[in-house]
Order: sequence, then C-alpha cells, then structure tokens
Amino acid sequence: MSTLVVVSYPSLYKAEEVRLQLMKMQKEYLVDLEDAAIAVKQENGKVKLHQVYNLTAAGAAGGGFWGLLLGMLFLNPLLGVAVGAGAGAIAGALGDIGVNDKFMKDLAANMQPGHSVLFILFRSINLEKALAELCGTGGTIIQTSLSH
Repeated sequence: MSTLVVVSYPSLYKAEEVRLQLMKMQKEYLVDLEDAAIAVKQENGKVKLHQVYNLTAAGAAGGGFWGLLLGMLFLNPLLGVAVGAGAGAIAGALGDIGVNDKFMKDLAANMQPGHSVLFILFRSINLEKALAELCGTGGTIIQTSLSH
C-alpha cells in the first residue's frame, strides 16, 4: 500500500531541494518513490505542476517508435513516425500516474502566491532512516497517511 505525504514550503527551490534529497535516498534504497511532484502557486494565481515523469515526452518517443515500425510495413516510415509521435504525445498528456493532478492543483490553489507543495507517494519507506535524513528540512506537513 502506498503512503502519501504532502508538505508545503515557502518557495519552489526548497521543495525541489527536498525532492532531490528524496531521489538520492531512493538510490540508497531508503525509500521507494512512486511519485514526487511539486505544485507551485504563481504570482498570477495559476498553479503549475513540476512532475518527475514527463508523460508527454515518453508517449511521443514510444509512439514514434511504434509509428516507425508500422510505417516501414506500409513503406512510409516518416509519416508513421509523425503520426505515432503525435498520437503518443496526446496519450501521454492525457495520462496520469502517481498523485492525481486535479488533487494537487486544488490543494495548491489555497496557498499564498510563491509557495509550493511537495507531494510524495512512497511505495515503501525505511521510516527511521528516512526521517533522520529529512529532519531539519523545514516545511509544514499538510497531509500524511503515516503515524505520528
């Protein structure tokens, strides 16, 4: 079962610093991240999401590959790549993995402009060692499914 932790920070840079620290912890096998996204409320009031995985680019690359293969069968590989990449990009943009985008935008919309929210979805976590690493990073926990 996945564990969700939502932490607010006064700036994008601090949230990004903590996310990079989590990525480092993942390489050390202290945590297993399913998703780690940052939502920032901009000065104009709009919410911008900074995702770890760019599904649009991945979809375009995969679609381009399969389009090339199909295009080679029909003797028009360039058209196949173009159509496949376009279809893959659209599918990737409409897809969503990890934390729900609407949930992230709704929660960040209630914040002050310039502030950010880090959404962390853990598959598994070595709680004692991970908390020792994250101790002192600041931020305010908004929501968690962890015990005290």
